[in-house]
Amino acid sequence: MLVPLTLVASLLTPVPQLTVPGAERAVIATLDDLTTAGTTKTGHTDPADWAGLHSAATVNPAGVPGTQIDGYFPDTSTTNTTHGWNHDSQFVIRLPDDWNGGLVVSGTPGNREQYANDYTISDWVLSKGYAFAATDKGNVGVNFHQDGRHPGDAIAEWNHRLTQLTVAAKAVVGQRYGQKPRRTFVAGISNGGYLVRWQLENRGWLYDGGVDWEGTLWRVKGDNLLSFLPQALKAYPDEAGVRAAGFAAGSEFLWPFHRQHYWELTQQLYQKELDPSYQGAAADYDYDRRRPYAAVAKIALTGRITKPLITIHGTLDALLPISRGSDVYAKMVGPHRPFRYHRVDGGNHLDSLVDVHPERLKPMLPVFRSAFEELEGWVS
Repeated sequence: MLVPLTLVASLLTPVPQLTVPGAERAVIATLDDLTTAGTTKTGHTDPADWAGLHSAATVNPAGVPGTQIDGYFPDTSTTNTTHGWNHDSQFVIRLPDDWNGGLVVSGTPGNREQYANDYTISDWVLSKGYAFAATDKGNVGVNFHQDGRHPGDAIAEWNHRLTQLTVAAKAVVGQRYGQKPRRTFVAGISNGGYLVRWQLENRGWLYDGGVDWEGTLWRVKGDNLLSFLPQALKAYPDEAGVRAAGFAAGSEFLWPFHRQHYWELTQQLYQKELDPSYQGAAADYDYDRRRPYAAVAKIALTGRITKPLITIHGTLDALLPISRGSDVYAKMVGPHRPFRYHRVDGGNHLDSLVDVHPERLKPMLPVFRSAFEELEGWVS
């Protein structure tokens, strides 16, 4: 259980008062180490949030002193129970003492809480001197679809919450260091990668660029997970049928695990959010017949990015297959926008599975770090 932040903060060295614009609550603490090596001990992260997202062989930097702000924006939903707050729209902002002038903002993968990117993104960018901010996206957990009045509202809130945090974090950076960030990057994994795409399509003025790590593709007509996951569920275990749904040849060894833990659950979660009146089996869902177009239109991507974007995606992704995801998005972006795309041979959606299949899978985290440094050079 996490240590209550109000108690932790009271035991730490006081810091100048910082104000998070729009926040309903903000708890400020000075920490000897903002990375997970330190925050795991002080209660300023939650290892359950980032479990399963990295290989056990990952080596992370540590020893980055600075200031952390935890809090939340006004919201009516209560599924995020972190710190006993029972309040959604929670965020974390980290401000290293040795600042390089930049800011990295992120939304979480899946339906996880605000610390989900701490091990994969925050530790490393903090060690490079960046300030870091992350949001829980405004609704968390398997019942996230219950937030919002109409289909699609819960996912649409994700985009609003990342915009809200970006604006607030820039202001906080200005208070802390006496100047606004010279560079602001957006980065994320899976659903967090979707947020990167949406932000650079719709709120590009807030950013200098972004890295999208296997982002979820939502479009009104054409490929999205409500079209290919039911197809794979219906076909499994027939290999030809699953490959016809878009899953790559050579990824067959990953299918039993993903069929058991991810395919049906993922399809059901997003069907409940975007087409809640459907009552049939997950494998029988027919997106083209159901036509939940109005809901999907609220969250759809267009490919019309306005700032530099690097997308990375593993060729053996067994949850969001590359042929039905980033390959499609790359075509949507086209050749005339600021876009670079790296297909990672042997990469899967979950780096934790590299530990199970070390001879067959390549970890994505080192590729993300290389892509981030590529983005730094590109925008410079």
